[in-house]
Amino acid sequence: MEIKELTRAEEQIMQVLWQLKKGFVKDVIDVLPEPKPAYNTVSTIIRILEAKGFVGHTAFGKSHEYHPVISKEQYQNFATDKLMNGYFDNSVKRMFSYFVKKEKIDLKEADEIMKLIEKLKEK
Repeated sequence: MEIKELTRAEEQIMQVLWQLKKGFVKDVIDVLPEPKPAYNTVSTIIRILEAKGFVGHTAFGKSHEYHPVISKEQYQNFATDKLMNGYFDNSVKRMFSYFVKKEKIDLKEADEIMKLIEKLKEK
């Protein structure tokens, strides 16, 4: 199945569903920050996510309990590949260098990255 890009609102709802594992619209709203969106807004976004193949549901009478069909890791892989291909010519070096230049990586993180690289070299 082809994964599609999410809008900001859809991604915010998916983040909550990934956190909850499953839930009703009310459960999703409870986790969202203030100001809380309207019930109908969240319900509509969840139905759009279901149509896009990200969410499934179990019916309990007229109520639906929703659950993620696409895992956070699957979407993370899609988004990372899109970022790498679209902005860094599929080069980890270019991406890393960008974050270093923008000062998005501190010394502690750089040290942790170096340790990961050393572990990779050992294999």
